[in-house]
Amino acid sequence: MGILLLILASVAQTAWLARSRTAEWRTSLRVVIYPIDGDGSPAAGAYTARLTTQAFDAIETFFEAEAKHFGLPLNDPIDIFLAPPIAVTPPSPPFGRNVWEIMVWSLRFRYWAWRHDTHKGPKPDVRLFVLYFDPAKNPVLGHSTGLRKGMLGIVNAFASVEQEGSNGVIIAHELLHTFGATDKYDSSTNAPSFPDGYAEPDARPRLPQRQAEIMAGRIPITETHFEIPRSLRRVVIGEKTAHEINWLK
Repeated sequence: MGILLLILASVAQTAWLARSRTAEWRTSLRVVIYPIDGDGSPAAGAYTARLTTQAFDAIETFFEAEAKHFGLPLNDPIDIFLAPPIAVTPPSPPFGRNVWEIMVWSLRFRYWAWRHDTHKGPKPDVRLFVLYFDPAKNPVLGHSTGLRKGMLGIVNAFASVEQEGSNGVIIAHELLHTFGATDKYDSSTNAPSFPDGYAEPDARPRLPQRQAEIMAGRIPITETHFEIPRSLRRVVIGEKTAHEINWLK
């Protein structure tokens, strides 16, 4: 128990330092991606084995462009690194909103992340464990999770080069959660919340929208139809999200 408490204290200190850096945005944050074969399929195993950092270039480009849009005095807000694949899966987040279960899972996940850190470079500011699934066997993915406390997350993604664009949207969304951004959609319908979940809330006419707000995750086309963006080229960071991650004062 004493060793576990020391480990968690070290993790908490590292997270506090990273959160302090996101409050200032004076230097780039180190984001490490840990690929995991999520379903044990040949497709997912082969994909994770040949994965390179180029698969995440669009995410870095997205953050660079959005930072420039908001006048952030930092050319590259994030630097993405790729760790060697991990052979075991993390503990699954609990269903529902039971506070005790969430707290226990959070501690278990942080301990698991510490034990299975395969990254050999400088200490990461953010750790994202990305589970890849064969899209032929898993056409619909489970919910991903990004934690502000601990600055780490679990992301479910497709083991497919053709779907790296949509994977990038999910990864960027969860990454922003670790920076302090909140969801901007109705969890019961997935409808983007107006106005904060709209890329262009002042557009006339309001619908259809041309892009998605990253924390809403969908492009409002009509009052009842919302499209999932296929890449970050159709996604922006809205003003409320920029405030939440300290890009706007």
